Amino acid sequence: MESQAKSRVSYQELGLVNTKKMFAAAVKGGFAIPAYNFNNLEQLQAIVTGCAESDSPFILQVSSGARKYANDILLRHLARGAVELLGALNPNVKFALHLDHGDTLELCKSCIDSGFSSVMIDGSHHPFEKNIELTRQVVEYAHKYDVSVEGELGVLAGIEDEVSSEHSHYTQPGEVEEFVKKTGVDSLAISIGTSHGATKFTPEQCTRSPEGVLVPPPLRFDILREIEKRIPGFPIVLHGASSVLPQYVEMINANGGKLKDAVGIPVPQLRDAARSAVCKVNIDSDGRLVVTGVIRKIFAEKPAEFDPRKYLGPARDALKAMIIDKNRNVLGSAGRAKEIFG
Repeated sequence: MESQAKSRVSYQELGLVNTKKMFAAAVKGGFAIPAYNFNNLEQLQAIVTGCAESDSPFILQVSSGARKYANDILLRHLARGAVELLGALNPNVKFALHLDHGDTLELCKSCIDSGFSSVMIDGSHHPFEKNIELTRQVVEYAHKYDVSVEGELGVLAGIEDEVSSEHSHYTQPGEVEEFVKKTGVDSLAISIGTSHGATKFTPEQCTRSPEGVLVPPPLRFDILREIEKRIPGFPIVLHGASSVLPQYVEMINANGGKLKDAVGIPVPQLRDAARSAVCKVNIDSDGRLVVTGVIRKIFAEKPAEFDPRKYLGPARDALKAMIIDKNRNVLGSAGRAKEIFG
């Protein structure tokens, strides 16, 4: 037990913050904190520099698969390096390191012990009572170390990394009060029509504009409003909230890709969500699309190129531009870091 305690790394030692202060500011100020998933160094550079430039607090998200890919020891030092880089670029900007879609108590404990400042325990695939029990166990462990916990009610359809579900199930507003009270979670992910992956809706679920463009069904803001009434001021999270940027889908398909009927959440709906109790919006697929689109284009135009810096660098720059745009024009988080942490 003593050796285990010695091996624990506190997120405070790494210079990270948990989500409580930024969520409180977001709920009060009518904006949302961006939660960006990353898998490699270039994505991390883009997230950190983009948020520094736009003065936006943010959440750096890592799925279980991404943590394995990066190696948890290296990941800890990447987070520490990001903190030091922000200190040089914009010391007002702080971020939380968050486990996305943790599915077991053991995984959440491991992340907390390695320096994560926030974890998600996704028990949404369990029956309601089992979800409460599992989530409460994670909360009890996390709160001993001042680590934030996100729970989930409702199931999102789609596939992204190691998270998959064939069908979605909307969050039942009548369950949220009991869930929040019995678990003690700090935020709640809900299902109101968003979905994981680049193809969030089937063509049958969509209508078509006169130009033939797929138009997805609207988000269930009626469910969101009812949840807000039942747990007023409580931080709500939207997963699967990428817009699936059409210019990058087109870029991918024009250069050998095969993304059929890829469609995401319209930006105006995300703006409306960010002005509500939704204070955290997850963005993963858009980042993947930007990076893949730029790399495919460079490979098609310069087939002799083999220096990774020559294609990963431009992909990183495009991702940074996307992040700044999301912070400024979609989520409203740009310019907020100083007022929260300054």
